[in-house]
Amino acid sequence: MDAPQPLEISPSAPRVEFIALVALTTSLVAMSIDTMLPALGVMASELGAASPNDRQLVLSAFFGGMMPGQMLCGPASDSIGRRRALFFGIGLFVIGNLMCALAQSFAVLLAGRALSGFGAASPRIVSIALVRDAHAGRGMARVMSFVSTVFILVPVLAPSIGQGVLAIGSWRLIFWGLVVIAVGNLVWFALRQPETLPESRRVTFSLRNVARGAAETFRHPLTFGYMVGTGVVFGAFINYLSTAQQIFQEQYGAGKLFPVYFGLLASGIGVASFVNGRLVMRFGMRQLSRIALLGASSLSLLAFLTAWLWGGHPPLPVLMAYLIPCFFFNGILFGNFNARAMEPMGHIAGVAAAVTGSVSTLVALAIGTPFGLAYDGTVLPLIAGYLTSGVLGLVLTTWAERKNDALATPA
Repeated sequence: MDAPQPLEISPSAPRVEFIALVALTTSLVAMSIDTMLPALGVMASELGAASPNDRQLVLSAFFGGMMPGQMLCGPASDSIGRRRALFFGIGLFVIGNLMCALAQSFAVLLAGRALSGFGAASPRIVSIALVRDAHAGRGMARVMSFVSTVFILVPVLAPSIGQGVLAIGSWRLIFWGLVVIAVGNLVWFALRQPETLPESRRVTFSLRNVARGAAETFRHPLTFGYMVGTGVVFGAFINYLSTAQQIFQEQYGAGKLFPVYFGLLASGIGVASFVNGRLVMRFGMRQLSRIALLGASSLSLLAFLTAWLWGGHPPLPVLMAYLIPCFFFNGILFGNFNARAMEPMGHIAGVAAAVTGSVSTLVALAIGTPFGLAYDGTVLPLIAGYLTSGVLGLVLTTWAERKNDALATPA
C-alpha cells in the first residue's frame, strides 16, 4: 500500500477532511452508548438477564472496559505512534462488537461490551493527541471547537438511529452497524492520515514513568480535586444514561418519542459548551464551575422534594423543566473540570490525561452504577444522584482551590 498522502493542515486553515476524520474517530464512543439506548430492554430480555435493571450493565461494562484502556493507550501512543495505537484500539473495538452481535447469552454480551470499551479508549485519546500534534494554542482550540460541533450531533441523533434499526430488524444490527463504521473509520485513517508523532518525539513506554506521572497527578490538590470531581459529575450522567430508557419509555410511556426527549436534553449540553466558550474568558473556569455547581445542587434539591410530593412520578413536563437546566449546568462543568484538572500537568500531559481519564471513569462507575441499579419505577434515584454529585463536587472543588491557593501563597 502506498504511504498515505498527508492532509495539509495548518493553524490558520485546518482542513475540513481532518476535522471530519477526528470528529468521526472521537464519536465512536458516543455512538457505542447512545445508539443502543432504545434497545437495552429488548436485548436484556432476549438474552435472559436476571433482573430488569441488569440492562444497565450493558453501559457499565463499556465504561468499565474504557477505564484501563485509557490508562494504557495514552502512554502507548506516545511510544509507538498515534497510528499504531489507533489501529490496535479500533481492532479490539471491532472484535468486541462482533462478540455482541453474535452473543447468545447476556454474559457474552457484557464481555463483548467490556472489550469494545477497552478498544474505544484508543480513538478517544488518540484523536485528541492528533489535534495536539498538528496544532497549538488558538489553532488547537479552533479545531476542537469544530470537532465539538460535529460531536454534539451524535447524542442528539444516535437514539433515533437505534430506534429506527429496531423498527426494521434485530438489535444485533446496531452492533453490526458499529463494526461497519469502525472499519470505515480505520480505512479512511489508514489511507489519508499520516503519523503525526515523529520518532524523535516518542517516549519509551515505561511502567515506572507512568507510575511517577500518576503519583504526581494524585499529589497535586488541584488536579486530584477536579479529577475526582469530574468522576462525581460524570457518575450522575452515567446514572441518567443507564435509566433513561426505563424512565422515558416505561415509566412515562414515551415509546418512539424517547429519542426526541433524549436529543432535547443532549442539546442542552451542546448549548452549555457554546455558552461556556463565550463566558470562560471573562469569568474564568473556577467561578463558572462554582456557579454551575450551586445551580445544579439547588435545583436538584428542589426537584427531589417536588418529585417526592408526587410519589416519585412528577408529570413529564415538570421533570423536563428540571432536567434541561440541570443538563445545561452539567455541560458547563464537563469542560471546565477537565481543563482545571489538567492545568498544572502540562509537563506530563499524556500520562496525566490517561490517569485522570481512568480515575474519573472509576469514580463515575462507583457512583452512577448503584444509583442506576436503585431505580424503582420512580425518578427519585435519578434526582438523588444529581443532588449527590452536585454537593460532592462542590466540597471537592472548594477543598482543591483552597489547597492550591495555600500552595501559591508564600509562607
